[in-house]
Amino acid sequence: MSQRQVLQVFERYQKSRTEFVQTVAELASRPQNIETLQNAGVMQLLRPLLLDTVSSVQQTAALALGRLANYNDDLAEAVVKGDILPQLVYSLAEQNRFYKKAASFVLRAVAKHSPELAQQVVDCGALDALVICLEEFDPGVKESAAWALGYIARHNAELSQAVVDAGAVPLLVLCIQEPEISLKRITASALSDISKHSPELAQTVVDAGSIVHLARLIENSDARLKRQVFSALSQISKHSVELAEMVVEAEIFPVVLNSLTDSDEYVKKNVATLIREIAKHTPELSQLIVNSGGVAAVVDYIGEAKGNVRLPGIMMLGYVAAHSENLAMAVIVSKGVVQLSIILSDEPEDHILAATAWALGQIGRHSPEHAKAIALANALPRLLKLYLDISSSEDLQSKSKKALKSILRRCTHLPALEPLLHEAPPNILKHVAGQFSKILPHDPKARRLFVTTGSLKKIQEINAEAGSVLQEYINDINKCYPEEIVRYYSPGYSEKLLERIDDYNPTSTTT
Repeated sequence: MSQRQVLQVFERYQKSRTEFVQTVAELASRPQNIETLQNAGVMQLLRPLLLDTVSSVQQTAALALGRLANYNDDLAEAVVKGDILPQLVYSLAEQNRFYKKAASFVLRAVAKHSPELAQQVVDCGALDALVICLEEFDPGVKESAAWALGYIARHNAELSQAVVDAGAVPLLVLCIQEPEISLKRITASALSDISKHSPELAQTVVDAGSIVHLARLIENSDARLKRQVFSALSQISKHSVELAEMVVEAEIFPVVLNSLTDSDEYVKKNVATLIREIAKHTPELSQLIVNSGGVAAVVDYIGEAKGNVRLPGIMMLGYVAAHSENLAMAVIVSKGVVQLSIILSDEPEDHILAATAWALGQIGRHSPEHAKAIALANALPRLLKLYLDISSSEDLQSKSKKALKSILRRCTHLPALEPLLHEAPPNILKHVAGQFSKILPHDPKARRLFVTTGSLKKIQEINAEAGSVLQEYINDINKCYPEEIVRYYSPGYSEKLLERIDDYNPTSTTT
């Protein structure tokens, strides 16, 4: 065989390998082909091609493996069992930028499925190789490495700590300062995934100087970048007062409030989450949000948003109101109670209704004035209906019940209490009767209205257990009226009068 023929054979062999990996990579991009490829044993065929002498074959083989591993955890597990990861990690330090991106994709695709698979990626020494990739000149390599590190860190604190221990955080903070938007997005996401597990991990991210760089990006025009930036700031803020204060000190208010009207729903949700995480810590942080117009902005936001997107805003109002009477009044003045009451009527999701009930309870528990604001918004009958509805979730029933009790203990607005006498069960009724027993002895006008509206008659009809708290309250209310009035409105009194007519003998009187 001549030299020319030998070269032709090698050329055909190279061309066949190239066509094979390209075809598999293309087929693997379509979910309907995955099972067929798996059954054909494509994993075993691709593995040796990672060591191919032709770099384009190596890269395409890695891309195909990444697409397969990305599909489900079974295929990711097959990559692990096929002893492919060590080869990928070894090659990361040796190969060109195209291969590094493809190899990082495989590591990410394996790690994303479960903590166990992510741990396999760590155990094969991938972290050090990925961190080195963060120092590459090519932004695409940095992006792929940051993405893989974020997918490892997101599972739990132990894996996140492993990423930190590998020295990733300072390099990620440098990456977020790069001009490429896509690299900024992935880096902010990775920092968010690292921060979310514990105060210590969040502090590590903060100590690397991340906050100031994240804060500079909140006015960026790219929606996907802003999603990740607000998510990262939220994950940092949620852990402690100190971390929340560091975020606030980056002067994000009132600028951050502009994003509550962003066209992207996830941007708005993440902003509301950030405000909630800051507000929950202290009255001082909540007051800062109030002073910057944050409460009014969130009230408008929950009025326009629908579904889960409005949930963090609802909870934020509850957290603000929980701190003090003045902050709860700020929510009322900003028409927060009116909007929350509307949500009770138009929201179909039980978990959002439960959060709304909780928020109203935090507002109304402070004073008669706060409770009156909720009563005037007609929220009490709606809370009662949700509590009594057998189709309501257990959490919704529980939160509605707690909210009702905390508001009723403070409510002195009798027109709002009277309808509940006719609808509330005994465990709620005792709180309603308790309020009447406190108010009626000192208010003659209220005592008269209590009779003319039929409330005194309703009180006599209640079948309370002897010696119960409810019976004591009923007795206290009855003491506010002459005995004959109480008897007149008691059940069966008209029958007794008729009996007296039957027994009455007018002739004996004339005699």
